[in-house]
Amino acid sequence: MGKLQSKFRKRSELYQVVQYEPAHHGSINTVTTLSPDLCVSGGSDQAVVVYDWKQGRMCQSFQGHNREVTKVICYPGSTWIFSASRDKTVLMWDLNQGDEPIQEFCGHELVVNGLAISPGRKLCTGSRDNWMCLWDIESAKCEQRHNISRNLVTHVCWVPASSSIVQTSEDKTIRVWDSRAWQVTNTFPAKQYIQTHCDVSPNGNYLVSSSNGFGGQGCEATLWDLRQPGCKVVEYRGHLQTTACCVFLPMHPGGTAQVGTSSHDSSVKIWDQHTACLGTLSLEGAGPLVSLAPNDSSNLLCASFNNGLHHIQV
Repeated sequence: MGKLQSKFRKRSELYQVVQYEPAHHGSINTVTTLSPDLCVSGGSDQAVVVYDWKQGRMCQSFQGHNREVTKVICYPGSTWIFSASRDKTVLMWDLNQGDEPIQEFCGHELVVNGLAISPGRKLCTGSRDNWMCLWDIESAKCEQRHNISRNLVTHVCWVPASSSIVQTSEDKTIRVWDSRAWQVTNTFPAKQYIQTHCDVSPNGNYLVSSSNGFGGQGCEATLWDLRQPGCKVVEYRGHLQTTACCVFLPMHPGGTAQVGTSSHDSSVKIWDQHTACLGTLSLEGAGPLVSLAPNDSSNLLCASFNNGLHHIQV
């Protein structure tokens, strides 16, 4: 497959961007890393694609959903892939076991937007149907369910080395769950806008969440201290439309902690975790940038509505 290359200079820093020929027919909604060379994406074409981003070639395309794919995650150190969809299901795939799903998780009544997996092989799902569910991977049995009124889940993530799960919602709140009791242990103060995404720092101390918005109103990402639930550390402001994704970036040796955000305004911003924006990369014509997947301290994958997958070298 061919690659389109371009370079952008911002604040004396050089970003190299590689735009790959589309592996999906339509927009990409989500991207994650499977290995140092491979990423997994899900799109409006209902496909789950495994892609070698270093070689610029597609390795596998999984077809099994009958509505668009909303989230993909991978089980660390394995070839297992999980995909959530507007068809209300989650499918499990194995890159080494053909092109059919090896497990199906059914039970939600609306689109599944939240998907996270624990080191103990428990799968957490969250949906616009207000239900948060915990599943056993081996049996695909739902072991825990909890419904909270107006909790239209947008994203979930596991806190590293912990039994806690964090989720964002269209009701503008962030909730922390205890996966053992399957109860909410903390609810953060409601933000002004819908919370679209969240991520937890590798040490489990910090949470970053992002907001929807327009015209520069809302559109921010917020850093929270999980050791003091509800304690807001800093807000990252500068995007002009919905901030769709926020992620902690792997640290350079001897470097400072950084956060990456992507927005419907077709830009990616890199932030010093505790201070200010370090740089902005605009991908004109790419449309909403809805998902980021850091690979290492220098490489970031970005999913777009219009132009497929981008590899950003920071």
